[in-house]
Amino acid sequence: MPSTESIFVQLADTLEHQILQGAFRAGDKLPSLRALAGQRGLGKNTVVAAFELLVARGLVEPRRGAGFFVKAPARAAAAAAEDDAGSLGRAMGIVWLMRNQLREEPGQLNVGDGFPPVEWLAGARLDRHHHKVARGGLGTLFRYGNRFGYEPLRQRLVRRLADFGIAAGTRQMVLTHGANEAMDIIVRYFVPPGAVVLADDPGYYPLFGKLHLAGARTVGVPRTPQGPDTRALEQLLLRHRPRVFFTQSLAHNPTGSDLAPAVAQRVLALARQHNLLIVENDPLADFKPPQSTRLAALDALERTLYVGSFSKSLSAALRVGFIACSVDLASDLADLKALVHVSSSEYCERTVETLLGERQYLAHLAHLRRRVAEATLRAQELLHGLGAELFTQTPASLFLWARLPGAPDALTLAQAMLERQVMMAPGRIFSVDPEAVSPWSRFNVGTVLDPRFASALQAVLRQGARPVSAAS
Repeated sequence: MPSTESIFVQLADTLEHQILQGAFRAGDKLPSLRALAGQRGLGKNTVVAAFELLVARGLVEPRRGAGFFVKAPARAAAAAAEDDAGSLGRAMGIVWLMRNQLREEPGQLNVGDGFPPVEWLAGARLDRHHHKVARGGLGTLFRYGNRFGYEPLRQRLVRRLADFGIAAGTRQMVLTHGANEAMDIIVRYFVPPGAVVLADDPGYYPLFGKLHLAGARTVGVPRTPQGPDTRALEQLLLRHRPRVFFTQSLAHNPTGSDLAPAVAQRVLALARQHNLLIVENDPLADFKPPQSTRLAALDALERTLYVGSFSKSLSAALRVGFIACSVDLASDLADLKALVHVSSSEYCERTVETLLGERQYLAHLAHLRRRVAEATLRAQELLHGLGAELFTQTPASLFLWARLPGAPDALTLAQAMLERQVMMAPGRIFSVDPEAVSPWSRFNVGTVLDPRFASALQAVLRQGARPVSAAS
């Protein structure tokens, strides 16, 4: 077992990372000694030692009778001023990108946005259904929900997954507060500190942050236009003997690529051979034909956990996701969900269930798929016309992965574009190694078609992709 010293140092390191990444800002109070000790199963003296170490590092300060508070280093004030001025005062990291994905600056164009344009989702007409949700659930809307989640929605998900070729029952479904909570629960359950975990590279950047906070060592599996590089995967399995591989089969974030059937079969064969568990995230399921290749369908949830969401096709504000897996595992994950989050939102789950039951939902999906396909074709033509190299040609995907001419470092290009009020998503953020220089960027097929993007890019490339403020 690890020593008490190593435990308090690990706790201090975790809190320091959260402070430096902005989870706690200057002036914020840290959780109480009792709360942290209870959450992490630690002794009070261990938490005190961790706080004292943070005080010694100059990150927090004790206030008599009030607790421990985050200090404001001198460099933080300067960085905040730069950030308020609209520049990249600090490096483009996971928390930085998440903050900017979740806010809208007046006049700023986000061509790396992670969500469909709002007008694409307006056809779902959420405003029409709130009265139905409230009227039908007066007996339960004032209490916590079932640990598995709202059963009628789980029943609908059983039928939905059957269309994908995934056979599952309601006791194999755990509803969550979005796909991100689903991933968080899975990480908590399967990933102990120090574990080696495999993930797509490039891949889903919030997952990298979750794994880092869990103390895991994330090793990237190179992504090809047909899916994971199976030769590299085999070598990594032999070298590291990991327990879990996180991947996205369809409309991959950020590359837009889809899993080829032959590659899927090889991935599953390696999983069986090396006792590997696969977490398949499918947030863009509604953008693809139901018969598309999915690992969970081929594997029948034997070695796979299937994670889904409605954030991209209905509304991110509803925060409804789910995990499909074996019966025993679903019960364990539901217990963990109850322990950490008590329950997911039955009100939101009832809203999604109501929307899925409306006749207009299928019309909404058909319209959404047409919009995505049309935008994908036009975005590919636009990027080709600008001299870009595309990672893959796809008939429909929210994202395209491209490298632009004259810009060997997409981060430098992103800095220059931000000076012109265009927000990009440079490839470095999506890499397991955040220091790796990448010429690639993620483009949203809806927002990249705005004429401001091409105009700003041409101006930047004429200047050699240098930020306007680089000389100052």
